[in-house]
Parts: sequence; structure tokens; C-alpha cells
Amino acid sequence: MGKITKKRKEALAKLDREKVYSLAEAASLVKEITTAKFDASVDVDIRLGVDPRKANQMVRGTVALPHGTGKTVRVLVLCTPDKEEEAKAAGADYVGLDEYVAKIKSGWTDIDVVITMPSVMPKVGALGRILGPRGLMPNPKTGTVTMEVGKAVQEVKAGKIDFRVDKFGIIHAGVAKVSFDADKIEDNASELIQTIVRMKPSSSKGTYVKSIYLSSTMSPGIQVDPKSITS
Repeated sequence: MGKITKKRKEALAKLDREKVYSLAEAASLVKEITTAKFDASVDVDIRLGVDPRKANQMVRGTVALPHGTGKTVRVLVLCTPDKEEEAKAAGADYVGLDEYVAKIKSGWTDIDVVITMPSVMPKVGALGRILGPRGLMPNPKTGTVTMEVGKAVQEVKAGKIDFRVDKFGIIHAGVAKVSFDADKIEDNASELIQTIVRMKPSSSKGTYVKSIYLSSTMSPGIQVDPKSITS
């Protein structure tokens, strides 16, 4: 194990691992305990009281973060020629169809989001084994299969993210960068958490939000009190 630097020791000393913090406190603290030399991502992990194996307890959706993610999102739009200019004008990084389908089949996945149209889904569906495991497969539920490709591109570029509960009942999502002001980290995290709370499946019994942790790329998790999330 590598030696812990003095700077990191000082940062970790500020975290009480036994304490449950308010979201506002956690948003400030995550900036203090992050010692990475790059602009680390700020992530939220939410453990839910659901059984993802049951279709009626799957929690999945999208949320528009008020202050964006701080990340440069590379967007590919797979569309028919009549929609290409709309996609380009909205800021898509790559626009086309057959040439990109072939490129992906050859192993290219240097993108963050794929947006497409219902009419070309048969061609895109053939890419499922490549895009699916990487979380890149377009889906109507996340707004990435739509006729309004320009609007979809603008929303993604502005900070719209999708989330999905994993097989362990946990939702993991990046909501900001450490360089953000603490209040902006709080706003983004709160928007995500509130969205997930509103999506509670009627079939979910008992405690829905079991735990919430806020962390950065190279920091320990800070436990957040769900009751501190204000609407």
C-alpha cells in the first residue's frame, strides 16, 4: 500500500466516519477532503429498498442538473440525412448513420451518449452487444430515442443525465466537479435525489432510501442524512 501523504492525512482528519452529515455539510466537506491534482468528479450513491429483479421495482430515469455536470459530453447522433443539420446545429459531436454503425461494429466507442430516431432503431439495435455493456444503448425512457434529436442533444449538453438502479439496489451518478461551488454541488445532488424519491415504485415496501453517500473520485464516502434533502 502506498504511503499516505501529509496533505491527505490532514484532509481525512476532517471527516468523521461515524457522523451522518446534512447534504449542505457534505457538499462543503467533499471539497475539503479531495486531494486529487485533477478536477475530480463528485458522485452520489443511493441505496434503495427495492428489488431490481422485479420489473415493477426498477427505478430508472433522467434528470436535468441545474448547474450541469462540468464534463464535456461527446454526443453521437445516429439519424437519417434530413435530421443531420438539426443535430449539428444543436451541438452534436458526431452525426451520421451507416458509417458510424460500421465504425462501432469495428470497436469504436469514444463517445458518452448516443441519440437516435425510432425509424433507425433496427440498425442501432444490432449494436446492442457493444453499446449495452457500456451504458450507451439509446432508450426511449431516457429520451435518447426521439424525433426531436436537436432538443435531446441540447438537454444532454446542458447537464441532463440518466440513472438506473443496479442489481444491488444502488444508483450511482456523477453530479458535479470538485471545482464547483459547494452550493452548486448541493443543488445538483438534491435535484437527483428528489427525482429518485418521486419515482418510488408503489410496490416498494419499507424504507425506500436506505442510505446516501457523497464522494469524489479519490475521496472516502460522506454519509448524508436523507432527511436533510429539502424540496
